[in-house]
Amino acid sequence: MQATRLTLLCHARTVAQKLACFPTDEPVEMDWQSARGARAAQFKKPPRLLSGPELRTRQTAELFGSDVELVTALRDCDFGRWKGARIDDLQKSEPESLQAWLDDPHSAPHGGESVTQLGQRVAAWLTTLEATPGHIVAITHPFVIRAALTQVLQSVAFNLIDVEPLSAIELRFNGCWRLRLPGTSLEGQH
Repeated sequence: MQATRLTLLCHARTVAQKLACFPTDEPVEMDWQSARGARAAQFKKPPRLLSGPELRTRQTAELFGSDVELVTALRDCDFGRWKGARIDDLQKSEPESLQAWLDDPHSAPHGGESVTQLGQRVAAWLTTLEATPGHIVAITHPFVIRAALTQVLQSVAFNLIDVEPLSAIELRFNGCWRLRLPGTSLEGQH
């Protein structure tokens, strides 16, 4: 039985991330058009390339190839009325709501999706991949990657996982999901 190899890649940095704002559908900060396809050679064989539907994930996916499948399950967490809001502003205007959201994964004071709901969505998507052998690269968001990790690790450590722009983790399914931390080759280095 061939394993499913899933590489989750975080989209490139956005202005909202730099300003510590909840995201909207903003573009990436970099000149992605001139870098189109620049990271495609990163993989020995072209993987199945998936992307969340937002502009920032679609633009980042273009760095890895042009044959991109949009997957709604990879969309960012729905932050409801907090979309575009600065976290610092919420700490002043809604400190109790923000703290409740950080402390309780079932909480959704913003009127959007709770961390628990996000986790359920990501878990359902991971289940659909279990019978899909081969390498899949999914360009998505920090929250989706955190949700995938907590599903695989069966952990409640969601808020303890930081996902930086353009970072990658790899998950493999061969009877059960496993986290794989790829190393770097030391060949040719002195």
